[in-house]
Amino acid sequence: MASNNSLASLLDEGRRKIQVTAEELDEARRRRRLLAASARRAFPGSTTYYNGSVAHGDANTPLTDVDLGVVLSKTDAKPYGPGKKSALSLMEKVRDVVHEDLDDEFPKLTIEVAGRRRAVLVRFGDPVTYGQPDFTADIMTAIPHPSGCGLYIPNTKIADQWDRADPVTHTRMVLEAIADTKVAFARTVRLLKHWNAKHSKPMCSWNIKALALGCLDQPMPLIDALQMFFIYAADELDKGPTPDPAGVAGAIPLNMPRREVHKRLCTARDYIDLAIEHEMDGRPLSAQHALHQVLPDLIPDADPTEEEAARLPMAVGAGGTAASGLGLAVGLVTPTRAWGI
Repeated sequence: MASNNSLASLLDEGRRKIQVTAEELDEARRRRRLLAASARRAFPGSTTYYNGSVAHGDANTPLTDVDLGVVLSKTDAKPYGPGKKSALSLMEKVRDVVHEDLDDEFPKLTIEVAGRRRAVLVRFGDPVTYGQPDFTADIMTAIPHPSGCGLYIPNTKIADQWDRADPVTHTRMVLEAIADTKVAFARTVRLLKHWNAKHSKPMCSWNIKALALGCLDQPMPLIDALQMFFIYAADELDKGPTPDPAGVAGAIPLNMPRREVHKRLCTARDYIDLAIEHEMDGRPLSAQHALHQVLPDLIPDADPTEEEAARLPMAVGAGGTAASGLGLAVGLVTPTRAWGI
């Protein structure tokens, strides 16, 4: 059975399935503005910044959270930092002011400070995506780094109580990559976040984006961008943990042992390579079947049996092997994937 679905059209349709809606974004941004205004009111002379998927332009639906930070003025920040005061009192101040400003509009609003590692957690008790249990926000209370490069952000789980980071530069780098690639960067990251979620979440979203910053720097088809990412990411993770693209913070932690993450990246890379090979050889169903292994739910599966059956006599007659890459040929067993699904 012939297929009219090219890899390009399959990926374009797939990424639209998870693309956040304008209504979700508008409401999330409105709530983010409300929180930013409260944070600035809590600390006169402060500035606010946005980060996370909404700020980075790679949010998927359902939209469940938003991220922002407030940076104290240098004068107000003097008592805080490593060897000085922790951020606890700052987090409590944000909590109190947000309650004052938003309790009337959001009667189910709750705010958590105790036990939070980095940020104040705001639970609106009111989702922005229909059918979701809630919508949340993380508010980071940060102070300028003495060097003028980056910030100190809270880390209640370490003795110093503060970590160095540069979320403002991170957002700038991502937005520049989106512009340089004419949106291909954001669309690829959305697909990669789906891959990550469907294969045991081996990486955090920021690690995906940090690696993508190292290889996606120009416009390209989505299938080429996926291929480039998985090749690059597998090579980089084989060398060691992903460094901070801003050169300020430490290496980005993984959700699994690096060896396991590397195996998942290699498996995805091999399936993407195979999908491209099948499409170039005129086997669209086989191509779709291979791509489905990487992006289940987004890419419908296809039965390549007839295509492979027709190909095998020609391959054997030409002196080739009956096995296609990753064992997708008829009569062969597909090896166990490196991801646990």
